[in-house]
Formats: sequence, C-alpha cells, structure tokens
Amino acid sequence: METQLFPLLSIFFSIYLFAYYLVFRNWSPKIRPEAASCFISLFHGTPAVFLASRALLADDNLTFSSVNTDAQNLVLDYSIAYFLADLAHYIVFFPHDVLFIGHHLATLFVFITCRYLVAHGAFAILTLLILAEVTSACQNAWTLAGARRHDVEFADKVYRVLSPPFYAFYSVVRGILGPLFVYNMVAYFVSGAADHVIPKWVWISWIIVVVSAISVSILWVWNLWVEFYRERRASSSLEKKVR
Repeated sequence: METQLFPLLSIFFSIYLFAYYLVFRNWSPKIRPEAASCFISLFHGTPAVFLASRALLADDNLTFSSVNTDAQNLVLDYSIAYFLADLAHYIVFFPHDVLFIGHHLATLFVFITCRYLVAHGAFAILTLLILAEVTSACQNAWTLAGARRHDVEFADKVYRVLSPPFYAFYSVVRGILGPLFVYNMVAYFVSGAADHVIPKWVWISWIIVVVSAISVSILWVWNLWVEFYRERRASSSLEKKVR
C-alpha cells in the first residue's frame, strides 16, 4: 500500500499545536510542552492498541516473519508519524533529554525498517507496540495529574489514587508480559526461521532496542515504587509524631 505517513504526520502536528495553544494555554510555560506531548500520546497510544490488535487478528498467517499486511503497514505508519512528531517536541523543548530522544530514534528505526526496509515482521513489532501502549492512557493521565499536583488539589488526589494501580499495571506488562514475548521472539529469530526475509543485522538490532527499552522501563517503574514506599513511610512517621 502507499504510505500514509505524511498525512498522519500532519494530523499529529496539528493535534500538538491545538493542545499547546488552546487546550493548555492557561498552563505554566514550563509544563505546557509536556502536557501537549501527553495530549498527542492520548491520540496515539490507545487507538494504536485497538488498530494493531485488529490488524493482527485479521491476519490468518501470523508468524514472527510473516509478510506485513496493508492494515499492519497502516498501523506502522500511524506510530511512525506519532514518534516523529513527539521527537520534534523533544528536540525543540528538551534538546538535552538524551534518553527520550535516543528512545524515539531507536523506536523509529525499528518501525521504519519493519515497514519500509524488510516489509516483514509486523506481528512481532505490533505486539510489542500493544504491550508498550496498553498502559499509555493511564500513564498520560498520571503524568498530567503529576504536572499540576503541587498547585491543584484535585490533581494531587488523582495522582495519588492513580499511582498504585498504574505502577502495578505497568510492572506486570513491562516486567512480565514483555519479557515473555521477547523470549519467544528471540528464540524464533535465533533459530534462523526468519533469515530468508529479515536480515540477521535487522532482527538483532530489533532485539537490542527492545531489550534495552524494557530494561529501562523496569528500572523506571522500580524507582517509582521505591519513591512511593518512601513517601508512604514518611507520611506514616509524620502522622505518628502528630499523634
């Protein structure tokens, strides 16, 4: 199918500008860019989960090396457009955030090679996309609440209520389901079953990117849990002193 990348890219840029200049126009300039980034993520994450799931379920010939269908390529274009728009956001507003810029560049490498270079392997990439984005709606709500928690009481309440279930959900997906799927993915590629359609350097690069991303995600949520229990202990100690 013909690429839908450029129309989709214009849509994501339009959504970002709409969020920045209208939705969050009254927010502090320091947090408006992050809020606008969360806003376009809301238009990517959950829709991508449903679109990817539908595209995969409609394919009767799913393997880790099966040829991409038109529906799968459309989802890849959709995600490439989002990550390009969000990458531009980081380059403009947070040029020193090497971790996120590197993450987006690596993710784009995986999507672009799957879509435009080898045209195979969308089952693996879109399943990983589902696992990565299934938590995005909760994460974006949590992030937006966290951005205003110190100056809006309701935002602080939302942040506190969302934190434990979000951390738990994220931990299960990134700490258990993700590694299990990657294990099966690695076993398939190492067997050589995909070498005739996906060059070895490509799938090895995919594995390096995916394993690195999952490792960073696990470290990130681990630190969140540590901070969560530290705050709970501090709050408990303060209550005891007051009593």
